[in-house]
Amino acid sequence: MKKLISILTIILFAYSSVFAQQESGDVRRGNKDYRKQNYTAAEVNYRRGLEKNKNGYEAHYNLGDALFKQDKYQDAQVEFETAAKMLDKDKNKSRYAKAMHNIGNCAFAQQQYDKAVGAYQESLRANPKDDDTRYNLVKAMQLLQQQQQQQNQDQKQDQQQQQQEQQQQQEQQDQQQEQQEQEQEQQNEDQMDKETAEQILQALEQDEQDTQEKLQRQQGRKRRVEKEW
Repeated sequence: MKKLISILTIILFAYSSVFAQQESGDVRRGNKDYRKQNYTAAEVNYRRGLEKNKNGYEAHYNLGDALFKQDKYQDAQVEFETAAKMLDKDKNKSRYAKAMHNIGNCAFAQQQYDKAVGAYQESLRANPKDDDTRYNLVKAMQLLQQQQQQQNQDQKQDQQQQQQEQQQQQEQQDQQQEQQEQEQEQQNEDQMDKETAEQILQALEQDEQDTQEKLQRQQGRKRRVEKEW
């Protein structure tokens, strides 16, 4: 696990006489599988070892390596974090630095550059001479800056698109309102035309009635004159 995408350097599990004496048979078998690049089998053996000893530092650390090799970055990060918490960072600076370095690599692989920067910085506090971690830190900071710039650009584009959508929605509402007003005006005009027509019809009917009454009065006077004559 020397390099990943030419910029990530991950440190292999570290042996020490103290931790080696505490290894179970499962962990040792996992280490053999790991060296043969059989990472799935190594993972299985490391997990078996952890079933017998949940506080096995090397089992957690090596399991993180095996998971990382299978591109299971999130799961690998959990194992490295668990291993790091088992260490006194003041008394075990070298191992703590390696664990934090690998945590940074897991975050880097998931494009979580802000977390990667923090992990690499923590690793360098424990081991300021680690050039690999320093190199990774620089790359992570560069990519974090690019990521933030892209996020800002995407945010601006989203805001512009949202403004355009709001403007289009407002224009549609204005058009609908204008159409409704026109329809209302047309209805009012139709109503007025109907009322006017009814008024004209009533006027004509009244005029016809007045004419008939006038004729009847004239005929009545004519009959009276004929009788007097």
